[in-house]
Amino acid sequence: MIPRKALPKVPTTPADPPARTPTAAMPAVPEYMCSAPAPARSPLDLKFHAALARASMSVSPMSQLLAMIDWAGHLAGSPGKRLELTNLALQHARRIVEYLGELALATPCAPASRCVDPVAQDRRFAAEEWNLWPFNLMHQSFLLTENWWQAATTCVAGVSKHHEHVVSFAARQLLDVFSPGNYLATNPVVLRRTFETGGFNLLHGAFNAAEDLQRLAAGEPPAGTENFVVGRDVALTPGKVVLRTQLMELIQYSPTTERVYPEPVLIVPAWIMKYYILDLSPHNSLVKYLVGQGHTVFCISWKNPGPAERDMGMDDYLRLGFFAALDAVNAIVPGRKVHAAGYCLGGTLLAIANAAMARDADDRLATMTMFTAQTDFTEPGELALFIDESEVSLLEAQMEEVGYLTAGQMAGAFQLLRSYDLLWSRIVGEYLMGERAPMNDLMAWNADATRMPARMHSQYLRQLFLNDALSEGRYRVDDRPVALSDIDTPVFCVATLTDHVAPWRSVHKLHYLTPVEIHFVLTKGGHNAGIVSEPGRPRRDYQSMTREEGGNYIPPDDWLALAPRQEGSWWPEWSAWLTARSGTPSAPPASGAPERGYPLLGDAPGSYVLEK
Repeated sequence: MIPRKALPKVPTTPADPPARTPTAAMPAVPEYMCSAPAPARSPLDLKFHAALARASMSVSPMSQLLAMIDWAGHLAGSPGKRLELTNLALQHARRIVEYLGELALATPCAPASRCVDPVAQDRRFAAEEWNLWPFNLMHQSFLLTENWWQAATTCVAGVSKHHEHVVSFAARQLLDVFSPGNYLATNPVVLRRTFETGGFNLLHGAFNAAEDLQRLAAGEPPAGTENFVVGRDVALTPGKVVLRTQLMELIQYSPTTERVYPEPVLIVPAWIMKYYILDLSPHNSLVKYLVGQGHTVFCISWKNPGPAERDMGMDDYLRLGFFAALDAVNAIVPGRKVHAAGYCLGGTLLAIANAAMARDADDRLATMTMFTAQTDFTEPGELALFIDESEVSLLEAQMEEVGYLTAGQMAGAFQLLRSYDLLWSRIVGEYLMGERAPMNDLMAWNADATRMPARMHSQYLRQLFLNDALSEGRYRVDDRPVALSDIDTPVFCVATLTDHVAPWRSVHKLHYLTPVEIHFVLTKGGHNAGIVSEPGRPRRDYQSMTREEGGNYIPPDDWLALAPRQEGSWWPEWSAWLTARSGTPSAPPASGAPERGYPLLGDAPGSYVLEK
């Protein structure tokens, strides 16, 4: 059993790495890598695979090659599909010729009709300058080429869905390199700015590029992040650190109301991010908002792990993380059930813990709230492009060498997934237009990345992503499986409409994994911006609907059509939901409980969040 009471005090200074067992000439890979299980590898193979990972930016060349072979081989054996693609290419060529004729005869009152319109979220050619000759022809030809490659890389009979997604993604990335919007000579917006400024935009862009290269070489964060210092500009909500373990610090926030609801709120952020995404600037801090609504709030601040934490696994994050925090909350606010909330991977951990508690008849939770957290990983979104046996095996070899997944590897994966937003638009805006995008608190937080322990990350990828053990009742806690169907606490579940990390339809699957009451909210925004959605923010709306306990399953598309839409932030709805499941307000509890082993260890935001 994972002990949940009287956890031993862990020194503030990180412990030395666990002693490594002497190995024979050809050792098996560590036990945590064998949960699938993974094949044993010789030391030579591990070193070679780690070197290959470094050379390929942690992208498996074999995985890419297998996807290409699968696609190309089945396309070669599909003459009908190839005939369709030939006809489509001829149609595009004919349409371009017709478009040329229309352009020749076009007038301001009768412009030429476009060959193809970009998808709604594609902003690359939205400026009016792209309607001028010859840039209109350039971008229309480019979009038709994208359209053809989309048809060529999808719906090929026999190709596995994973390989189809990989090939289609690779084609998009390659085409993005040749987009006419990325280059000075073919971007009319940049050309106009260059003409208007006499080329000073390019000079400013050169200075921006030089500064970025200098910061990159020195290992410094992007320009502008110095205006968002943790504890000075962000993470300002007053509180005290009341517990420190080897993996986390627990912060208890100071009350701002004379009376508070008796049931405390415990927030479990993801450890792939720093917790202060939920406590950014005072105007958009979810923590500050909750405290202001009369809730006693506790929040976990995860340690940024290094080599000393290489052997920390998912069970350690449960024991030294969630259960240690829950014990502390129970000691500081005794006799009260707890409203627990988990964000992203923290929400997945919370669901695992709640299922284990239900299995063991532990009823300390009053409710469970999930922010963009998946429990079924059969459709995990675009991250699945980088998760298969070959990719995981390569990552494991690299992590075995250094002991953790680096922040750069995580950032690189997300940059690939959003190459236009995170790469090309920045190149155009900051280096060609010469305009620095203004840094904000969310962007500065995003640059403050974290690492992940090798053992935990391997278990997470294998057990959850590759094997989907949690939703299928095979995930083990205390060496016994847990089932989400055992959960018996009401659930408030938030998903975001344009989430590329935890797609909302994947988050919605919780509806058929547990029969409890689920209040499901779908809000505008992405994985982070949809959660940081404070009241008063313009152009925000959401949909919400409750599935009563034991109610029938409503598929996501039906839910989308049925759920009423509401303007504004979803934060007040969550606060009201918590209030309806809380007792009568009373005097706030004291900070910490020294007599029970939880002294005040320092002021919020603590020390772990400052580790780089």
